[in-house]
Amino acid sequence: MEVFSYFCGVNSNAMNYPIGVQDFETLRKGGFVYVDKSALIYKLTRGHIYFLGRPRRFGKSLLVSTLKYYFQGRKDLFEGLKIAELENEWQQYPVLHFDFNSISQPGALQEYIALSLEKWEKEYPSDQKPQSLALRFRWLLEAAHRKTGRQVVVLIDEYDKPLLDLLETGNPDDEKLLQQNRDFLKDFFSVFKAADEHLRFVLLTGITKFSQVSMFSGFNQPDDISYSSRFDTLLGITEEELHTVFAESIEELADYQGITVEQAKAWLKDRYDGYHFSDRLTDIYNPFSILNAFANNRLDSYWFSSGTPSLLMRLLANTNEDVMRYTGQYFDRQTFIDYKADAATPLPIIFQSGYLTIKAVDKEFNTYLLDFPNREVREGLVTLLTSNYVQPKENTKSWVVKMVKALRTADLDQVRRLFTSFLADTPYSMRPKKDQKDRELYFHYTFYLLMRLISCYTVYTEKQLSEGRADCIVETPQYVYIFEFKLDGTAQEALAQIHDRGYVRSYEADPRRKFLVGVSFSSKTGTTEEWQVEKLPT
Repeated sequence: MEVFSYFCGVNSNAMNYPIGVQDFETLRKGGFVYVDKSALIYKLTRGHIYFLGRPRRFGKSLLVSTLKYYFQGRKDLFEGLKIAELENEWQQYPVLHFDFNSISQPGALQEYIALSLEKWEKEYPSDQKPQSLALRFRWLLEAAHRKTGRQVVVLIDEYDKPLLDLLETGNPDDEKLLQQNRDFLKDFFSVFKAADEHLRFVLLTGITKFSQVSMFSGFNQPDDISYSSRFDTLLGITEEELHTVFAESIEELADYQGITVEQAKAWLKDRYDGYHFSDRLTDIYNPFSILNAFANNRLDSYWFSSGTPSLLMRLLANTNEDVMRYTGQYFDRQTFIDYKADAATPLPIIFQSGYLTIKAVDKEFNTYLLDFPNREVREGLVTLLTSNYVQPKENTKSWVVKMVKALRTADLDQVRRLFTSFLADTPYSMRPKKDQKDRELYFHYTFYLLMRLISCYTVYTEKQLSEGRADCIVETPQYVYIFEFKLDGTAQEALAQIHDRGYVRSYEADPRRKFLVGVSFSSKTGTTEEWQVEKLPT
């Protein structure tokens, strides 16, 4: 399949897809398709205090809504679901539901809390008249428990939004407000510890759990189920669920596109599968993209295009780390689980936001292989990085299609023309000018980003070989291209290094045709200066 080969179509399927539906009652009464997670939800409700982190648009808000109606005893909404076979009592609890998604301005956190408490205090009045919001919350929990005779359920959706919106903005006022919000939430959450006797169930959802910044130190440590095998399939769509619940949708997609059902399954898996939320590596499909693909009968970058990852770009703009080096590498678990909320450690937020996922586990050393979940994320993130790093004038998508065709046919003259023209269109202001190492890294990294855009081929950067590291290797089904770069040097010097360091040796038994490409860059012109190709005999 050629990269960026998207499908066109309009859905004629009778199935009603709940795109953007976050209210469980609306979903059930509206006749929307629902992947029945209620047995897992019932299991979840046997616990006490939880934290669940997931990327955006993975169904956290719908889960919170489902829990709200469950604890309100709305048996009618769960008829026909697995939980109806498990629950016999359907008791009604007082439910306090905080939706931090509704806070449009980060500075409005305290105002939102105050208005929420005021509403509930009318329903559960108390003789206590404390001034602080934390103490008001504390007495509200006790009042609700006393009035109803049942412990209270507290649901806090996207608790970290008032923090993430303020991170790494470069604005000193935002930094000050970030600290205020963090201190306020610490104080507010401390209520849970003092009011534990009044609590039946607590769930906080968000993208990341702020570690080592005192966010959770004030109350009973929640059971963090973000990467627990007990609940790794709670959100998202498993392959079994996809092939059963959406069997008709897959057939519709295949018929509309003129492909087989098996081809449709393979394309859906390639583009939207690949998330893993525990070390048992159960495949999870992106629910937002899957629903949109079926609703439109078109495979596109729905999740990635649904919202600019502004925090991610702010973090990357303030770090010297090469994000692409995180892919295909093994890490200790704490390296990407604990988030300290600063640009010096961007890996945790990149991982927890869904741009990287666990691909394998080395149980001997307890390390985890991280990489892009799927094609949608890989293409989207690399395109975003390329656009922000290089800021080209040429349309990136059009350029990639031309490059794919050139590499497919071993037209290396066209590869050179495409790469040269792309660099020539890069603004002069984007190129490093002072340090030789930075200038060389710029050209190397730019080439690597462009090659990674060609996601239908295997691309390695600085691949470790027997006698050194090759700058870049691109593998296609028919060809292997070994690139070596020199800044303000000669292409012949680059070719000589490929031979001298034996970069070809690991491919000697490979039947594919091999091309050695020496490239020299000019720091003065900002583009390729020399380009020499050597075709090895088969």
